[in-house]
Amino acid sequence: MKKNRLLENADVIIGQEELSESLNSDKKLKIKFGVDPTRPDLTFGHLVVFNKLRQFQEAGHEAILLIGDYTARIGDPSGRSELRPELTEAEVDENASTYLEQAFKVLDKNKTIVRRNSEWFGKMSFADALALTRSMTVARMLERDDFEKRFKCNQPISMVEFMYPLIQGYDSIILQSDLELGGSDQLFNMLVGRNLQKEKGAIPQAVMTLPLLVGLDGSRKMSKSYDNYIAFNDSPKDIFGKTMSISDDVMWDYYRLLLLKDKSEVEALKKVHPMESKKQLALELTALFHGLEQGQKEAEAFAQIFSRGQDPDDMPEISIASLQMESPTLLGVLASSKLFESKGQIRRLISQGAIKIDGEKIEDADFDFSKTNKVDSIIKAGKKIFLRVTY
Repeated sequence: MKKNRLLENADVIIGQEELSESLNSDKKLKIKFGVDPTRPDLTFGHLVVFNKLRQFQEAGHEAILLIGDYTARIGDPSGRSELRPELTEAEVDENASTYLEQAFKVLDKNKTIVRRNSEWFGKMSFADALALTRSMTVARMLERDDFEKRFKCNQPISMVEFMYPLIQGYDSIILQSDLELGGSDQLFNMLVGRNLQKEKGAIPQAVMTLPLLVGLDGSRKMSKSYDNYIAFNDSPKDIFGKTMSISDDVMWDYYRLLLLKDKSEVEALKKVHPMESKKQLALELTALFHGLEQGQKEAEAFAQIFSRGQDPDDMPEISIASLQMESPTLLGVLASSKLFESKGQIRRLISQGAIKIDGEKIEDADFDFSKTNKVDSIIKAGKKIFLRVTY
């Protein structure tokens, strides 16, 4: 891989001159990327940095994936306006158990070094922790935008949140990292690691931040906390459908950051109708995690439903007889399908006229399926949910 490609898409590079020299000297670098298992899913926001880590890996450098099973119990305060809820050790371990399987969908398992920061923090004494706090002043910590805003607004900042950047920085000392990768919201935390290494007399790591991917809401960063994300473990249908829901403007960042298309490739795609470019994006992202055949299948299903106005061939099915309901109402049947978040969501769809049975709009939540003489019916809820009902 060309060395200049390793620096593409970066927002900020601290220590770029030294980093460039190391890359030109063919030195094998230790590249660190840490993820906190606060939720079970890795998202396409993580994929931006995983792509960069894989690029360094393919160029022959040492990729270190750090599972922050200890830091996850604190919760990264970056970009937060309030204290994160505390996770138990069992919750963190359960989430962490899924991370590696997901990570190796992008990284080469045989060339990835996996570490957990509980390896060293689990053995650290209280005296060691106090010694670590001497490396940072309160004034320096309040230079962080999120802490400064919370302090000015009289919002509480816990002492454990102050510890988070120090803990993340200490990881860099243990791992002896030459370069740390992360989202642009991680710059402060990563610079702490660089400073701690300097204090210990070690060569300070370079820091590279990558852009934050905009989530499905079109405004905030993609985040598990905001529930506006596409996950590595999402079904092919969900990856394709969620991708098709993003805005046209955001689409080009997805091409650039997730599929690593260069400027000329993106410019060529912009000459195509936006809908066709978005379909291609959805196909390639689905194929990335589920294979080309599955991506093409989802593209065909999408075209069948949205372009041609046809019902999909493959849809969930529910039997009225198996429900054993005395009065199988529309609300009850849809709730039993487990395709909806709540009965409240179903009622909203009904009131909005977004529920159709065999093409006929139904606005009565108490519609009784037992009074129909049909063999089966197809319910369409909104634009994406289809359900076959058999009697």
